[in-house]
Amino acid sequence: MSGFDDYRAPSNLLEGRVILVTGAGQGIGRVAALAYAAHGATVILHGRRVEKLEGVYDEIEAHGGAQPAIFPLDLEKAEDTDFQALAQAIRLQLGRLDGILHNAALMFNLAPLENQTLAQWVALLRVNLVAPFALTRACLPLLKAAPDASVIMTSETHGHDPAAYWGGFAVAKAGLEALGKIQSQEWGKFPNLRLNVLVPGPVQAPQRTRTHPGEAKQTLRRPEDLMPRYLYLMGPDSRAVRGQTLVC
Repeated sequence: MSGFDDYRAPSNLLEGRVILVTGAGQGIGRVAALAYAAHGATVILHGRRVEKLEGVYDEIEAHGGAQPAIFPLDLEKAEDTDFQALAQAIRLQLGRLDGILHNAALMFNLAPLENQTLAQWVALLRVNLVAPFALTRACLPLLKAAPDASVIMTSETHGHDPAAYWGGFAVAKAGLEALGKIQSQEWGKFPNLRLNVLVPGPVQAPQRTRTHPGEAKQTLRRPEDLMPRYLYLMGPDSRAVRGQTLVC
C-alpha cells in the first residue's frame, strides 16, 4: 500500500485527538502510546497494572505531551457494564474519542490442543476477541461523533496464518480479522468511521519472548520501527483505507 511502509508523520498529525490504547503498559502498546502523544494526541492508557501505566504516563509528560488519562481494566473479567462505564468515563472526562488501538493480548505457553484447557480458551477468547468487540461497541457513540475516527485491531502472524500449537490464541486472532471485516462493512455508511487490522509480525516484545525464549532479540525489529504504520492508520492520511488486514 502506498504510504504504509515509508510513511513520515507530521509532528501535529494527531493534534486535538483523543486516542485510547489498550495494553499500553508495555511492548507495542507502550511505544504506540508514546508515539501518539508525541504527535499531538491526548492518550488514554489502558492496562491491568496501574504501576506500568503510571510509568508510561510519566514518560509522556516528561516529553511534553498532553496530560494522558489512565483507565485500568482486567479484560479477562470485564462485563458489558464495565465497558460501558469506561466509555462513560471517557465522555465525562475528555468529551470525545477519535480512535482506539486494540493492542492488549493474552498468551499462554505453546501447547498441542489436547493439552489446552477450556479455562485457557475462554480467557484467550475474552481478552483477544470479545474485549475488542465489546469495547468498540461501548465506545461507538463517541466514535460516531468524531469527525474522523480510526480503530486499529492488532492481529498476530499465527492468527493470519494458523499453525500447530498456537491453539486458542491463533483462533481468537483469526476471529479478530473476521470481526474487523464485518465491522468495517457495517460502518460503510459512515464516512467518518474506519477500521483496519494490523499484523505487526516478529518484533521485540514480552509476548515474543514468551513464545520464542531462545531467540536472539537483536535479530528482530523493535516496536519503534513499526510506528510509521501505526501513525498512518490512526491519522487522517489513511482516511480511504478501510476493512484491510495489513501485515508489517
